[in-house]
Amino acid sequence: MLENFWKDKYPADVPVEINPDQYPNIQAVMRESCQRFADKPAFTNLGKTITWGELYELSGAFAAYLQQHTSLQPGDRIAVQMPNILQYPVVVFGAMRAGLVVVNTNPLYTTREMEHQFNDSGAKALVCLANMAHLADEVVPRTGVRHVVVTEVGDLLPLPKRLLVNSVVKYVKKLVPPYLLPHVKFTRAMALGRGQRVKEVNPQSSDIAVLQYTGGTTGVAKGAMLTHRNLIANMLQVRGLMGANLHEAQEILVAPLPLYHIYAFTVHCMAMMLIGNHNLLITNPRDLPGMIKDLAQWKFTAFVGLNTLFVALCNNEAFRALDFSALKLTMSGGMALQMATAERWKEVTGCSICEGFGMTETSPVATFNPIDHNQLGTIGIPLPSTLCKVIDDNGVELPLGERGELCVKGPQVMKGYWQRQEATDEILDAEGWLKTGDIAIIQPDGYLRIVDRKKDMILVSGFNVYPNELEDVLATLPGVLQCAAIGIPDEKSGEAIKLFVVAKPGSGLTKEQVMQHMRDNVTGYKVPRSIEFRDSLPATNVGKILRRELRDEELKKLGKL
Repeated sequence: MLENFWKDKYPADVPVEINPDQYPNIQAVMRESCQRFADKPAFTNLGKTITWGELYELSGAFAAYLQQHTSLQPGDRIAVQMPNILQYPVVVFGAMRAGLVVVNTNPLYTTREMEHQFNDSGAKALVCLANMAHLADEVVPRTGVRHVVVTEVGDLLPLPKRLLVNSVVKYVKKLVPPYLLPHVKFTRAMALGRGQRVKEVNPQSSDIAVLQYTGGTTGVAKGAMLTHRNLIANMLQVRGLMGANLHEAQEILVAPLPLYHIYAFTVHCMAMMLIGNHNLLITNPRDLPGMIKDLAQWKFTAFVGLNTLFVALCNNEAFRALDFSALKLTMSGGMALQMATAERWKEVTGCSICEGFGMTETSPVATFNPIDHNQLGTIGIPLPSTLCKVIDDNGVELPLGERGELCVKGPQVMKGYWQRQEATDEILDAEGWLKTGDIAIIQPDGYLRIVDRKKDMILVSGFNVYPNELEDVLATLPGVLQCAAIGIPDEKSGEAIKLFVVAKPGSGLTKEQVMQHMRDNVTGYKVPRSIEFRDSLPATNVGKILRRELRDEELKKLGKL
């Protein structure tokens, strides 16, 4: 793809290029922003707000604890296993200031997943939430983790409220046994570090800042090595593509997606730190009543989410009654945005959804729709300093308008997979082009459309069928809450289409109605062979439906797995 193709595709207020070397490391961004916006709110959770200045002070205390009371050295890995609570940014930025590499870890991981990630990353320390810490009893002795810090949800709240919150907040429903391994409580660690001198480190821009593990939906989870330069580049790119729409120190962003996910991390912890904006942390977005109660207290100006969450909120009467008069930006990523969802969100909130595309391996944003030049149904244009192309199965670049595997090149592309050179070579070539595994079309105007995941494509009698298309069609049928399409082996056609449907409660939706709707809206070979109703569909922690898990279930039934 010729670089000059993109130069005239950007709105006037969006830069074509950014300087990824504007800051030498994330520590430099933090120092500057926390000083500039010292008295501005940074994060709010459970009724407590900390300013950017307070975040710098608190992260310094945690950094001093790590440096003076543990054996950890710069470059060591620290696993951070927390939901969206105030301790998350304190711990992450404190760890970085101590020179450690952050290993973001899902708090809801099983012991098997935890053990793999801790051992694969070589983590020497773990910070986790007390509600889940019992799992570390089993896992930590089988890993290289030598320092464990345990925190409770309300540890940064005033003492009376802390005791109340810690006694009633349940991030998991079941009661858990006490944590038994030797550990330090977060409040004790902070007391030991408070007022102590931090030996500020100054890592190179090419040094790893975060080991971000992929979801593992296509095999063993791999750690993407995201450098300081990668994350700073994506921070500046996201800021650049927002143009003049988001103002410094004036915006209030809703943060329901977990900060340990790279999408939320880059938006809330990086891009919003750069411009000193306020993030409302939602600890448990599955608790819609609790989330909506929090939102009702604020005139929020931006919302960061994904398709599944948008659907659930639009179906909630209390959410529809909120005041959306200040909302001017809704960002969607993580999974495909369905047209019916976008239209419904606009109807409910008055705000259009801007969809983007990214991967863990691109820190994560690669393309995004400019706010004032939004094209629904597309993933927007490449971020500043980013190139895209589509290739065929032989690696040959295809012309505009043709379907092929999307490849991305830019300063946000990862250094590679941690200790997996062979896997790195499969996805990243010597020229810096990253194969995304997604099938896309580049339009003449520079906007891109994702057709589907390469591996999810269904082949019916020689015809390519893309699950996203089928799911978009089905989502327009009243009564459909969630849906997924997969291909299953078929002797006659090679693969046959199967649809999984979650119906809205009380809708009375039938298989016959679904089948007729599909017949009315897609050509013959795209009509499903079978339909299965379910109460729920398997999904990742951020709500992305796992088609591969559904397909594996079907293959097991057929004795083919």
